Amino acid sequence: MDRLKQLESFVAVSTKGSLTAAAAAEGVAPAVIGRRIDALEERLGVKLLVRTTRRITLTHEGSAFLESAQRVLAELASAEAEVSAGGLQARGHLRITAPAGFGRRHVAPLVPRFVADHPNLTVSLDLSDRLVDLVNEGFDCAVRVGDLPDSSLISVRLADNRRLCVASPTYLASHGRPQRPADIARHECLTLSSEASQTRGWAFTVDGQLSHVRPASRFDCSDGQVLHDWCRAGLGLAWRSWWEVEADVQAGHLVSVLDEFAAPPNGIYAVFAQRKHRPLRLSLWVDFLQATYREPGYWPQRPPLAA
Repeated sequence: MDRLKQLESFVAVSTKGSLTAAAAAEGVAPAVIGRRIDALEERLGVKLLVRTTRRITLTHEGSAFLESAQRVLAELASAEAEVSAGGLQARGHLRITAPAGFGRRHVAPLVPRFVADHPNLTVSLDLSDRLVDLVNEGFDCAVRVGDLPDSSLISVRLADNRRLCVASPTYLASHGRPQRPADIARHECLTLSSEASQTRGWAFTVDGQLSHVRPASRFDCSDGQVLHDWCRAGLGLAWRSWWEVEADVQAGHLVSVLDEFAAPPNGIYAVFAQRKHRPLRLSLWVDFLQATYREPGYWPQRPPLAA
């Protein structure tokens, strides 16, 4: 309690400019505030304030410490507010990023539902197929689909993601149907650019082993929806997620090939930076995604697994 009072008094004096003003705001004598500041400086072993009869100024160390002290007090106030009023209440601002195609279908529609449950929260959603740097760009959470690169980030698996090789009936009629993954080398392939995902290539199971094929391509794009459109237009083979192409496969606009070589599903993840204390808004968002994605019937029926 003494340390907290010392911090509060230091911030009050620094922002109000005098012991008298800080004491008046708290309803105590200026001498009480002065003793707290003295005790704080003695404990830290540095001079935080230069006090004269006319004014109070921050030292270099005091200016640096003020920012940290204000952040600590703000986080404490936020933590108290989150658990007050009869229950957990998420507050503050949540910055989320997700792949463009997946985000439009399976993240953006969920944001209004989440905010409706937490009216003291604001959300920003960034949709991009590039690999966003969460820490340096100031994002709280990324929703990512597929294999994750090794990193210091924390990941929580939200759901399975199965991918398959598809083509339009017109393309297959003109170029034939691949019988094995090695046949892909003789086909036109529609690939994501190296700045997006799929950097390891298209995944298949060959002779019981996971194998990756890196197809050469005349058609390369960073936007998965463009690849989908090109595939429907008969320009080549594409390796797409089932959630993306399911409707077209069911309608006959696209045909799934090489199903007997389908790789095991990879994942859909929530990814965020390691923190000593995870904000409640982030924990609630990840829990909300997990619960929603696990609802019966949320995902379209999966294609049959390879034998």
